[in-house]
Amino acid sequence: MSEQSNRPLRLIVQIPALNEGETIASVITDIPREIPGVGSIEVLIIDDGCTDDTVAVALRAGANHVVRHTSNKGLATAYQTGIDTALRLGADIIVNTDADNQYPGSEIARLVEPILSGRADIVVGDRQVQLIEHFSLLKRALQHLGSSVVRWASETDVPDTVSGFRALSRHAALRTFVTTDFSYTIENLIQAGKRRLTITAVPIRTNLVERPSRLHRGNWNFIKRQAAIIARTYTSYEPLKVFSYIALAFFIPGTLLLLRAAYVYIGRNFGLVADNLQSLQMGSLLMMMALITFLIGLLADRVGGVRRVQEEILYRVRSMQVEDDAWRRGVTSRLDQIEHDLREQPVAQPDA
Repeated sequence: MSEQSNRPLRLIVQIPALNEGETIASVITDIPREIPGVGSIEVLIIDDGCTDDTVAVALRAGANHVVRHTSNKGLATAYQTGIDTALRLGADIIVNTDADNQYPGSEIARLVEPILSGRADIVVGDRQVQLIEHFSLLKRALQHLGSSVVRWASETDVPDTVSGFRALSRHAALRTFVTTDFSYTIENLIQAGKRRLTITAVPIRTNLVERPSRLHRGNWNFIKRQAAIIARTYTSYEPLKVFSYIALAFFIPGTLLLLRAAYVYIGRNFGLVADNLQSLQMGSLLMMMALITFLIGLLADRVGGVRRVQEEILYRVRSMQVEDDAWRRGVTSRLDQIEHDLREQPVAQPDA
């Protein structure tokens, strides 16, 4: 940590791209190359199987690094590839932005300020969706509802949970690992919230993007896939709570049916004529289902404990790999400097 604090901070802006040759140059040229408190700013392009001239245009526009997928792997995988590559390049802060020019590069300075000041591990750009005129009323309502659910699931206070414009500190990036194959935004927020990372949001302006999204096929497809991600990710971190709620759905009606069966049984001694066989059978079945569901929750909770240990091991292994890469870069740089100095030294002429 002391070594990192004594050297200039390195910020890498990663841009996942799939056939964005028309907009990628505007995105790169809009990225600031100087921010107070940051020593260097570099641009990393994640080529997610581009078949056009995106990479060539990006390099001409000033991109510093390119990492390529042999085929289209999807946004989530491209995001993870960018995080891993940026860490190996020695990034202290990583900013993710879109290649369609939705997020102005001029907002990057405001996005990273909470990290520079030590107030946050992750910063999400709030597009202030309710104020975006070209968003339909339905889209605004769905955005508000979805973000409310994610805030509850993640125990965070991020207004725009699906915003892809976000900044991560080195520590947060090392703890980021995407498991979904659709979108990283919601999964990473829930992960970060459960890992007690400090997350904040800053309001940003956006540019108009007229082409349709390439991530999903309409609002309902987006909702369905994001809902599945929320359910899986939340269950991974709160299995006992989830299965307890499900068990409760069996336990309550089962208890009521068994109480009815007991009431009928006792009432027979006072002349009550009724049959309690069906209530007894259904009540017993529901109670057994409640017990089995709760036991599954206990087992899943223990599995979750093992997963948390594995996540800590993964974090430490990635930290060591990144530090090893940094050491190798430092050694290579020093060797190159020594070789350069030796070449520059004048050769002593032998005496005549």
